[in-house]
Amino acid sequence: MFRRFVLPTVLALATGTFALTTPAAAASDPAVFINNLGNQFQVAAGDPSAAQRLAGFRQLFRENFDIPGLGRFALGRFARSLSPLEQQQFLALFETYVVYTYSNRLSDLAADGGLPRVRGSRPDADGAIVSSEVIRGHAAQPIKVDWRLTWRDGVYKISDVFIDGLSMAFAGRSELEGVVERNGGRPQAILAVMRQQCASVAPP
Repeated sequence: MFRRFVLPTVLALATGTFALTTPAAAASDPAVFINNLGNQFQVAAGDPSAAQRLAGFRQLFRENFDIPGLGRFALGRFARSLSPLEQQQFLALFETYVVYTYSNRLSDLAADGGLPRVRGSRPDADGAIVSSEVIRGHAAQPIKVDWRLTWRDGVYKISDVFIDGLSMAFAGRSELEGVVERNGGRPQAILAVMRQQCASVAPP
């Protein structure tokens, strides 16, 4: 669940080195924002302390991704069937799952020797879309990665990632719909499955 969202995003962030940029530049330029984020993930992945890596990934995820927006979109119509407390629990589990997965996979992918290259950006309805390519190791064809950024309260937030044209937000919603369908149409099953997923990827 969510692996098709998390792992390609990890790959896109993990496989390159980036020049440091100033916070002001990253805040106003969408291409610089993505470059700077990749550099920060590289730094976090290199921390020898597992606890510090987890803390670093969690901070970066909270600061740069639209967690509430991603969660609401993934839940879709099922949000109406969950209480406010259950919705909060889902968002917390969603964040934890992604952070654990980053911690488990990012360091390995960072050593693969690839280089993401930002190809440009264009305005979007609520912000911008940044186009990039990721070359991983000796792969013949680059992976096309587009980042949808939403401008909110003076900063950009990542609201979707497109891997070779596939929306990770829509993939996550589809995963949740499958969970509900396989569990008798009960949206509450999402929480139980998310807890299982978090336990399965939790660091030792």
